[in-house]
Amino acid sequence: MRVLLLLLALLPLQAWAQPLVVGAALPLSGQLADLGADMQRALVLWQESRNAEGGLLGRRVELKLLDDRSEALASTPLYEQLIDTERAALLLGPFGSAASLSAAAVAERRRRVLVNVTGVTGNVHRPGTRYVFQVPAPVAAHGEGALAIVRSTGYRRLHVVARNDPGSLEAAAQLVELAKAAGLEPGPVESVAAGAGDYAAQIAKARARDAQAWIAFGQPEDAANMVKSFKRIGYAPWLFLAQGAAEPRFLKFVGQDAEFVLGVSPYETAFRTRGNSEFVEAWRKRWSTDPGRIAATAYASLLVLEEAVRKAGTVETEPLRAALAALDTETPIGPYRVDASGAQAAAKPAVVQIVAGRREIVWPESLATAKWQLPYPRWDERKPLVAE
Repeated sequence: MRVLLLLLALLPLQAWAQPLVVGAALPLSGQLADLGADMQRALVLWQESRNAEGGLLGRRVELKLLDDRSEALASTPLYEQLIDTERAALLLGPFGSAASLSAAAVAERRRRVLVNVTGVTGNVHRPGTRYVFQVPAPVAAHGEGALAIVRSTGYRRLHVVARNDPGSLEAAAQLVELAKAAGLEPGPVESVAAGAGDYAAQIAKARARDAQAWIAFGQPEDAANMVKSFKRIGYAPWLFLAQGAAEPRFLKFVGQDAEFVLGVSPYETAFRTRGNSEFVEAWRKRWSTDPGRIAATAYASLLVLEEAVRKAGTVETEPLRAALAALDTETPIGPYRVDASGAQAAAKPAVVQIVAGRREIVWPESLATAKWQLPYPRWDERKPLVAE
């Protein structure tokens, strides 16, 4: 009897001794290493929190992170390694849509659940996809806030510009389709090469159409070069939204000239979403800085995976796949709910506006910290924020 009681007492210890391995391939070196470091910190923060609370399903969480050296093509062999050699019970996607596409192909082929952390282009989730589940909003949704504001202001004529990369072009094309369906006049998408410094030709076309709203998809550098061209030429549309204007780098590029520009933001520390204040507080305490969108999305992905594991009561593939497919929840970056292909169907990036040098959330209303200020002011009407 004593032996039986001793064995029963040891069972929880044995379960704890068998770690639950969560695996991912991240850019821990190479040109994307800074972004990979943010993802890694998010995973470590979650791991420490879960283990301090008793682990997941009574098992200690162990991270197995492989370095893809910022090479998207490395995802295929690394995710095979995570499955075959590292025995990862749970898989998180890598950084970027190209790497996520490769990792998703492995997951589908091997019939293993993969939570898509950063793959936002439409090709990652196709009809028939069964084992890949997306947490961030897809790029096709990045123009929805802009369109909502345009419609509420009564503007009709849009000038749409996109950096010549797959994600920007996909977001712009979807915006144009939605605008046409709403009875607006978007015109064709103006594709611009990466690094373009002069937008005089695009400004001339917008003026010729008497476009009221200029909406652009791309990087902070693109948004900054547009502002510089606007100021040099003396052009001011009634509404100016540039996706990259939500990034902190944009303010560094143009200073006070960033005022009143709208941007697209998948995440802000000010979001009044489930668990966000706790996440921000924990992040600041652990890392002495604010979390960015990559960190927040990685952490949100783990929360989604954790909730699905708890609902399934197991890490076995089919019950876990069913739990993720049916899950309807909210994370620090917003809601999680997917369609039949596993693509995110609920989350929408917010729209922010630069006001007095700060990013204020102006859409959606449920998250807003301020009301948008329109029209975008003429250059000769502006006053400096401080004396120069």
